[in-house]
Amino acid sequence: MSPLDYIAPESAAAAVQLLSEHGELASPLAGGTDLIVDLKHSSGNVQLLVDVSRLQEFRGIEETTDGLRIGSMVTYGEIMENPICLEKTPAIVAASHTIGAVQTRNLGTIGGNLVTCVPSADSAPALMVLDAEVTIAGLDGNRRIPIEDFFIAPRKPNLQPYELLVDIWIPKKAMGKPSNFSKFGLRKGQALALVNAAAALQIKEGKIIEPRIALGAVAPTPIRALKAEALLMGEEPSEKLIEEAAEVAVTECKPIDDFRASLKYRQQLIRTLTRRVLTRSVEIASDR
Repeated sequence: MSPLDYIAPESAAAAVQLLSEHGELASPLAGGTDLIVDLKHSSGNVQLLVDVSRLQEFRGIEETTDGLRIGSMVTYGEIMENPICLEKTPAIVAASHTIGAVQTRNLGTIGGNLVTCVPSADSAPALMVLDAEVTIAGLDGNRRIPIEDFFIAPRKPNLQPYELLVDIWIPKKAMGKPSNFSKFGLRKGQALALVNAAAALQIKEGKIIEPRIALGAVAPTPIRALKAEALLMGEEPSEKLIEEAAEVAVTECKPIDDFRASLKYRQQLIRTLTRRVLTRSVEIASDR
């Protein structure tokens, strides 16, 4: 890896300005668990690292009147130990437990996982089923978008080259919503997901309301299974209904067929994991 220049700006605005001025010659540095690997194998034109890991604007987990704010530089280890996350967003905590090894979880950031924008990003489905939004810092200030709109294509987030992901917001109405996350990889630890899935829903007067299903590693980007959600809306939960929703979810996905798993095997995983997260979410909602 070639020698690199390093700057630690004092604010998000200063970081954005540096990235804008240096263009493709600069790259932001957060936890570094993905970036450093990329630089070792293909350094490209990057000559400057803009370290944003210490900026307070990107750190912290706090509950506000609007909901739960998770800074993009928050590590998975921090999420796993945070009492608010443990109580109000257990699916995000569960997803955090599956990412990499202990070292990765202590250095890797939730924002870095999202910005890398790989289809198998484990944090994405758990955030999507809680209607998360993301805040993006640019030259003209901040903008906020639904997390579904953040994923454009593999390794292509909805960011200009100079823009930065500031934080993730879980709306107040989604905090504490019954939810569940599940992942299947080829080994127990440090595995990329063949499929990951999350679900969230409420049960009111015996009927399912506000159902959400999200899946990763099943299409070019993490997706919501909107047709399966529509099937569940307003219906009484049952094993048959959940089976039908899982079958519909399979039809909404476009899994690949490669050396890691066949198309049919991935489809079976989609079916199984969708059924699993829905069943568990119904159980949690029914106990309240």
